[in-house]
Amino acid sequence: MQLHPGALTLTDLRSLHRGELQLSLDPACLPAIQAGADLVRRAASGAQPVYGVNTGFGKLASQRIGEADLAALQRNLIRSHCVGVGVPLAPAVVRLILVLKAASLARGHSGVRQEVIQRLLDVYNAGLVPCIPSQGSVGASGDLAPLSHLTLALIGEGEFLVNGERQAAASVLRAHGIPMLELAPKEGLALINGTQVSTALALHALFTFEPVLESALVIGALTVDAARGSDGPFDPRIHALRGQPGQIDVAHIYRQLLAGSDIRRSHLEGDDRVQDPYCLRCQPQVVGACLDQLRHGALVLLREANAVTDNPLVFAHSDGSSVTGALVSGGNFHAEPVALVADAMANAIAEVGAIAERRIAMLIDASVSRLPPFLCAEPGLNSGFMIAHVTAAALASENKSLAHPASVDSLPTSANQEDHVSMATFAARRLQPMIDNVAHILAIEWLASAQALEFLRPLRSSASLEAAHALLRCHSPKLAHDRVLAPDIEAATALVMAGELSGIMHTLPDLPDLWAPA
Repeated sequence: MQLHPGALTLTDLRSLHRGELQLSLDPACLPAIQAGADLVRRAASGAQPVYGVNTGFGKLASQRIGEADLAALQRNLIRSHCVGVGVPLAPAVVRLILVLKAASLARGHSGVRQEVIQRLLDVYNAGLVPCIPSQGSVGASGDLAPLSHLTLALIGEGEFLVNGERQAAASVLRAHGIPMLELAPKEGLALINGTQVSTALALHALFTFEPVLESALVIGALTVDAARGSDGPFDPRIHALRGQPGQIDVAHIYRQLLAGSDIRRSHLEGDDRVQDPYCLRCQPQVVGACLDQLRHGALVLLREANAVTDNPLVFAHSDGSSVTGALVSGGNFHAEPVALVADAMANAIAEVGAIAERRIAMLIDASVSRLPPFLCAEPGLNSGFMIAHVTAAALASENKSLAHPASVDSLPTSANQEDHVSMATFAARRLQPMIDNVAHILAIEWLASAQALEFLRPLRSSASLEAAHALLRCHSPKLAHDRVLAPDIEAATALVMAGELSGIMHTLPDLPDLWAPA
């Protein structure tokens, strides 16, 4: 794939996230890259102070640096900023960071040489994973600490993760024939200034949550049928009157998933229940609203993936014989857009899990579901899904705490020079444990709804939902009597995370594009 700076799509990013593509740089961007680098080189030897080129950093910006020390200035910047802590970022996240940083620098507004961008692509194409600690960024002035660890690996002083083990960067680079990077003026600053880590973490969450949300739709529909709920609340006329696109799309999917169910037909007459509980009836309104938030998040993150978030920015013009322009200080490194979107994603993720937990509670409550208590044939002797629901409740509660907005917090840094920060990196990083929690909640609901379906035999659900039931039964038999359910939960969770239920949903006709940006 050829990297066209500023033109990455979500489809591109999904593939790059999975490491499926090799990247080369679009030759059309080379003149702008060269012009920017030439302008920085001229500024570095000029009489005027230029932040980060011939001055110190942050509160030390008033300190002028002599020309003989400019290379040392960049190396010292990287070394001093390598203060990250915590477990290393996942390989998929690091792959995105490499791509996003290369794409940003290739716009030509950071003043780096082509060699810097090519080195990022070389590392990506070789499948190498720089060791980047996950904690230590406040999401402003760029993701300084994590990007410094990335850069430290590029210059041969850091570490790479090889088969999960840390190895010295210099030896790994040599083994792959990749030259160690020598930093020219501004290049260290350009590599560590930017929102690529927080953006990559948020995109990673978006991509890993996609199959989980699709599983939630299939499992939610299975629960509707297992509880002998009505498909009336999914009538398109209801949702058209409100006009919310996510709600309309989710209702459409539920109608298709439930179409042809013998269970539904069996109780169209003579069912004295007037309305189903909210956890069944309001699924389009709740999950649809979550989908709208995620679609908006995808749009913002796609913009950010294509953005230039360096500082100062280089505006260069070349007429073929000379380069003119300016270096302008600004604040594109402030990751507030990512922070706010990550907080909205956290709320959406938590709500998908919260309504799923309520559906489990409904299924095990005989007074509401009209199924055997706790979904066991001999209640009392057996406890059935009693405590499996407790686990789901614990995870849903945990997500409520994790959903607390990170963006409303700010701690001044750099001796109050950087006095308002976004906390975007944590806002995005905390999404992954929330997704894991939701996947486990949905796994428990899937087990419960499949068990409930057993009590309705010989009636059959729709073809799609029977396929979901059969898929689970390949990994978990029905609960005839109490047994250890933890392995079943883990097996079902793995199926949810792997998108096995997405395959069932994608066989539906006229499936809307769930993940198109709003």
